[in-house]
Amino acid sequence: MDDSSPIIPEFNSWLEELVKTDGSDLHIKVGSAPMLRLSHGLVRLERDPLSPIETQAIADGVVPEDRKAIFRERGEVDFAYSVAHVGRFRANVFKQRGSVSMVLRKLRFGGPSFEEIGLPDAVRTLADEHRGLILVTGPTGSGKTTTLAAMIGYLNATKPVHIVTIEDPIEVLHKDDVASINQREIGNDTVDFLSALRAALRQDPDVILIGEMRDTETVRAALQAAETGHLVLSTLHTQDATETVNRVIDFFPPHQQKQIRLTLAGTLRGIICQRLVPTVDGGRVPALEILVNTGRVAERIIDEEKTSEIKEVVAEGGYYGMITFDQWLLKLIKNGTVSVDDAMQAVSSKHDFELAMQQAGISPNHRAAPATTPSSSPTPASADLDAVDPDPDAAVASTSVGF
Repeated sequence: MDDSSPIIPEFNSWLEELVKTDGSDLHIKVGSAPMLRLSHGLVRLERDPLSPIETQAIADGVVPEDRKAIFRERGEVDFAYSVAHVGRFRANVFKQRGSVSMVLRKLRFGGPSFEEIGLPDAVRTLADEHRGLILVTGPTGSGKTTTLAAMIGYLNATKPVHIVTIEDPIEVLHKDDVASINQREIGNDTVDFLSALRAALRQDPDVILIGEMRDTETVRAALQAAETGHLVLSTLHTQDATETVNRVIDFFPPHQQKQIRLTLAGTLRGIICQRLVPTVDGGRVPALEILVNTGRVAERIIDEEKTSEIKEVVAEGGYYGMITFDQWLLKLIKNGTVSVDDAMQAVSSKHDFELAMQQAGISPNHRAAPATTPSSSPTPASADLDAVDPDPDAAVASTSVGF
């Protein structure tokens, strides 16, 4: 990196402003002032629009020397960038319309607590499992990394175990507490997920975090690791629990799917699906669907004709900590956290959700009252999740954590 360019100190000051305002990302592009992503959206800094010469100078100054050839060849490159006394950032520099753009995401040190981000007790219970597979799913930007960081942080603080993470890239930095943690980054520390996962099995791990399962062989290796006594955490870009089960099975050719169903039914511990929903106060709150693998769930994973019934089992499984998206969103409306309009954009079935609102006595024109849970003193997460009607009130606290 060549940080002698006069624009680099100014660039670093934008990152400092990102940290001060508790933003998540810095956007740089030609023809626009730098932009910060805050809880309510992108905000431009008070500065003249950037020129092609300036964005190129920033790229020349921050892209590591060993990554510049990759950038020239591919038109995009990932790397980590640090500013002393400010923080560490994940950077993606890319070409668009012939000029240089970039986005830098603020990395945090250590995972948040479950209470900070409003995760229910069911997630803590899953994290306490000694072996098996736990999947965190949702679209890009739904908070999967934050949830995994909370789970790793919890394990780090409470269990004397060896944790190996395989990430692309590393977004949360963990320092050893009770546990020992080794974090490996694709491209820097290892070639790909599969190679790192196979190597991890020779590194005496208790817990393995796989940033994303992208191909059949990685999924197969993850299932084998879970089957042989390791706790495996990973992510998929799926929308709900049923789709997640189907996606895992669909990685494999038809003649292998019966065996994979049996393996998944035996190794799966739970699925945490996430969507972020705007709150009435301008923040964002996670809406969750949680599946816990019980005998009824396992039966429906094994039997292809019954897999579509998983949603009904989740809806009826409040005793075990299960909850559907629609049940969670209904509670968020009731406690005044989100509006009906915003909830309707995130529901799985608008027709079913409208019926549920009618049964709960909520009109489509219902206006959310100010949330009763003060964010400075959050209610313990999911106080009622062991009842039939789970309560996501604590999720309100997540609006200040950078989901």
